[in-house]
Amino acid sequence: MAFKYPTARRDECKLDDYHGAEVCDAYAWLEDPNSDETKAFVEEQNKLTMPYLEQCAVRPQFHKRLTELYDYPKYSCPYKRGDRYFYFHNKGLQNQSVLYVQNSLEEPATVFFDPNGLSEDGTVALQMARLSEECEYFAYGLSSSGSDWVSVRFLRADDLGALPDVLERVKFSCLAWTHDARGVFYNCYPRQDGKADGTETTTNINQKLYYHVIGTGQSEDILVAEFPDHPKWHSSVTVSDDGRYALLSITEGCEPVNQLWYCDLLQLPNGIEGLLPWVKLVDNFEAQYSYVTNEGSVFTFHTNLEAPRSRLINIDLQNADMAQWKTLLPQHDKDVLGSVSCVNQRHLLVNYVHDVKDILQLYELSSGQLVRDLPLDVGTVAGISCKKKQSEFFYKFTSFTTPGVIYHCDLSHATPEPRVFRKVETKGIVQEDYETNQVFYHSKDGTKIPMFLVHARGLKKDGTHPVFLYGYGGFEHAIQPHYNVAYLLFVRHLGGVLAVANIRGGGEYGRTWHKAGILGNKQTCFEDFQSAAEHLIHEKYTTASRIAINGASNGGLLVAACVNQRPDLFGCAVAEVGVMDMLKFHKFTIGHAWTTDYGCADDPEQFQWLFKYSPLHNLPQSPYDGPPYPAVLLLTADHDDRVVPLHTLKYCAALQHGVGASPQQRQPLLVRVDTRSGHGAGKPTAKAILEDTHIYSFIAQTLGLSWRE
Repeated sequence: MAFKYPTARRDECKLDDYHGAEVCDAYAWLEDPNSDETKAFVEEQNKLTMPYLEQCAVRPQFHKRLTELYDYPKYSCPYKRGDRYFYFHNKGLQNQSVLYVQNSLEEPATVFFDPNGLSEDGTVALQMARLSEECEYFAYGLSSSGSDWVSVRFLRADDLGALPDVLERVKFSCLAWTHDARGVFYNCYPRQDGKADGTETTTNINQKLYYHVIGTGQSEDILVAEFPDHPKWHSSVTVSDDGRYALLSITEGCEPVNQLWYCDLLQLPNGIEGLLPWVKLVDNFEAQYSYVTNEGSVFTFHTNLEAPRSRLINIDLQNADMAQWKTLLPQHDKDVLGSVSCVNQRHLLVNYVHDVKDILQLYELSSGQLVRDLPLDVGTVAGISCKKKQSEFFYKFTSFTTPGVIYHCDLSHATPEPRVFRKVETKGIVQEDYETNQVFYHSKDGTKIPMFLVHARGLKKDGTHPVFLYGYGGFEHAIQPHYNVAYLLFVRHLGGVLAVANIRGGGEYGRTWHKAGILGNKQTCFEDFQSAAEHLIHEKYTTASRIAINGASNGGLLVAACVNQRPDLFGCAVAEVGVMDMLKFHKFTIGHAWTTDYGCADDPEQFQWLFKYSPLHNLPQSPYDGPPYPAVLLLTADHDDRVVPLHTLKYCAALQHGVGASPQQRQPLLVRVDTRSGHGAGKPTAKAILEDTHIYSFIAQTLGLSWRE
């Protein structure tokens, strides 16, 4: 069927000059989220989209089954503060997880903090939670409607009494207690004109670092670091395991590099009173340094310095010349060094990533010698909980078909052995029905790319199966096996194959893999993803018209760019909260931080890279007579202050104007704009279930799939 799309005003006279090239920005008016015209556009789009999604044939069954299978207990690893254990738990369908406390692992747990009572629809979420070192106080940050803005409040941990202290204008912040429980380090932004509720697009600059003393007003907070000459810098404090040092990590953008400063808190005769006397251990942005632990003045850092797959080094602050730095754990020949944590005073819990699958091992802190491997199935370490001064640790395993197994080990025992502490059983999903494989395919330039496939056991490769192909490929973020009920429903009830392509730009093989898919190499990501689809066709899993592609944020950019470049290769495309205007993304909220991955149109050479693939700027003009586009569903939300909605709205208007007017275009080109919702973090369960229902119902409807019991 042909669709009649709302008419959106085109301002052909809105021309922007980029280094002598004139670029039309016909829908620039959609950048104002508060204008009546933008609000009317959103309303008209939702009036078209929502009835379509609600009338999809499989929608009732998918929503019912997804709700049933989502209803399983979810747990985090317990962590110990003082003499008590804390963990997050969701009984199944609660909108937000609840923080529980217990006096010992054998005693019953009680509710410590429940965010579900803070809003009727579950849109107030707990985004930060920090107990002080000896469990005197609980600092917690709340966000509303999915916004990145956080309001920090405090409780006494013994009787849960609320303190009057409130910290506002907090965003992208650390929250680090000094060990005397006198106060916390945190970051906030200066006040700005207009709204600051997550619906604004104002750029976020001039973040400052403060120390808040418990029992005082925010106006009395002590400014401890600021960078007036570097408005885009972000900072974060870690307090050392012994409580003596404050370590300051400074970043500019999202590149995995940072400066590293420190302050010896013992050398402050009157405590924290003002700007701290920071010592610059590393004063450049050439590598990344993350604190692991310290023995007196000897500090252990996780770094990618001269090690794209990362290593551990020791630096003695009393002899800190770079020539004196020592390697504790050298870079592995192939595997990427992931998280490293200190436990039991003298051990390191070390996570390596081998071909996108996790390995967990125990090492000696003093020598870097391997002690033993820890039991782990093929999948992902989704959580680790330990402290240097405690002998016990917990770790959580997950995979595409395993929701969560939590292991517990106490190294003070004579023969310590990890044991299953908690294993989640899910009703209605039989793991043995599914088969998970990892395959390697060749991209356009011959590079081997890993891809996970999940499908029904004994699947016949006859070219008929629908495929859900997911990708991300950016910001050194690795996409590892993870449990997702909607994925399994797609396989079980829609007869599909889940494919997760680990394309370049991510961190699957470290810094080199990341650099191969950013800046002037960004096209590599799109070719890797398109090659994944071609591999699935060549190997007779599917045909082009049966492939649905999906990605979110940077992955939304991936999906839109691939649809523009190869509309013939896909049957359906779902782009969530995507970065679509690559010429202007750096002008809104925190977009300036992404220039380390994308580049910036203010630079003549980088403008050329961006203009070649920017989804908004590579849509066909009207009248369009090229090959029809796949069905397209775009998703955004009114409180997304990470990738602001204007990206999706402008792309949608241009897509409907150019492709939507073509008589050959029979598949829908729709946008779903959610309200009281943001980029994704803290999304209440009810909203998550409805969103997944709409996505998979749209895929089923447009690919012609029917429900299978």
